[in-house]
Amino acid sequence: MLAATLALPAHAGPTGEPEPELRALLAKNIGAADSFEHRFDAEVWLLDMSGRLQRFMPDAAQRLELLRLVHSESRRAKLAPELVLAVIEVESGFNRYAVSSAGAQGLMQIMPFWLKEIGKPDDNLFHARTNLRMGCTILKFYLDKERGNLVGALGRYNGSYGKPDYPMLVVNALNRRWYRS
Repeated sequence: MLAATLALPAHAGPTGEPEPELRALLAKNIGAADSFEHRFDAEVWLLDMSGRLQRFMPDAAQRLELLRLVHSESRRAKLAPELVLAVIEVESGFNRYAVSSAGAQGLMQIMPFWLKEIGKPDDNLFHARTNLRMGCTILKFYLDKERGNLVGALGRYNGSYGKPDYPMLVVNALNRRWYRS
């Protein structure tokens, strides 16, 4: 009886039809999202993650483009895209022009020496695809080296191996915001 008297919203998220501009952006990015098995999977994941990313990136077009790239590059490296999003949140706060005090650059905070190791002459670490490709490749290498031990792999990725602070920041971000619903 008490529940009937409370005015609770029927849905926790946005209700109704998406705005025409958002619908067009989604259609464009879903069509370009070749890393998904099915179009419906792309639509659901992009819409869900876009809502979670909005506080970091208010522009819907930039958000959807980044999410499509994250999904594509993480799948290419055989990583969960949600893990990559958690790493980006902790490393750069989704600022593609971030530079750390140690000189790491971009979304996934790649050290410039990696350009010499695995890059091409024209590569730029502030270019999202280049940064994501290198970051995902490096993270996957360390995850394999650690035989799936995420804490160890994240410590190696960050250069803080054996110290739990950084890995726990990423794990907490993964569990708090980027979990798979």
